[in-house]
Amino acid sequence: MLKLRDVNTFYGNIQALKNVNMEISEGEIITLIGANGAGKTTTLMSISGIIPPRSGEILFMDRPITGMRPDGIVSLGICQVPEGRHIFPYLTVLENLDMGAFLRTDKAEIKKDRQYMFDLFPILAERRHQPGGTLSGGEQQMLAISRALMSRPRLLLMDEPSLGLAPLIVKQIFEIIKKINTENNTTIFLVEQNANLALQVAHRGYVMENGRTTLTDSATNLLTDEKVKKAYLGM
Repeated sequence: MLKLRDVNTFYGNIQALKNVNMEISEGEIITLIGANGAGKTTTLMSISGIIPPRSGEILFMDRPITGMRPDGIVSLGICQVPEGRHIFPYLTVLENLDMGAFLRTDKAEIKKDRQYMFDLFPILAERRHQPGGTLSGGEQQMLAISRALMSRPRLLLMDEPSLGLAPLIVKQIFEIIKKINTENNTTIFLVEQNANLALQVAHRGYVMENGRTTLTDSATNLLTDEKVKKAYLGM
């Protein structure tokens, strides 16, 4: 579904990604783990077109998307849940969801999808008329996920969904990630500091260090890899 070939991305003269190669197959949950500053968020930003690579190639369904505008990439079926939620604080929950469906015109299906989000996250149904900025951190994360799903993505990019959330909410969010993947066959590329949780829900994983992917394997094998355990799992 998605291929990164020798991707190099820069911030000015600072190189953040160095010849990154990755592949994601349809229906998978793939996680990218690594220390702060390793290049994980930049990888998502490069795929989304927000920080285009300076060289290399990104293919989605065998179509080159390197250099495309972000809205064009969304229209192809790639949507990102950004780190820090970034919901629209002055819009209601309903209005935030409608923004997620901005590129769609199938009103009946949009209504069905809105109800599906309320089934996934019943608290959002209760808060539907509240401004997004009045929600708790966990509720805002639920809203950010729901807003992205309203675009009906084939590939969902998730950046640190557990950041700053209470353990019970984190557990709920990760259960929903698995549910989205199995029920909707939505492919998920997950960037997450909580490597243990991420590897528990993922099929495969990549390890990134200093802008390079240094290891890839099944999630099960990465959970038992001594280097990964020592560096990222606190074991």
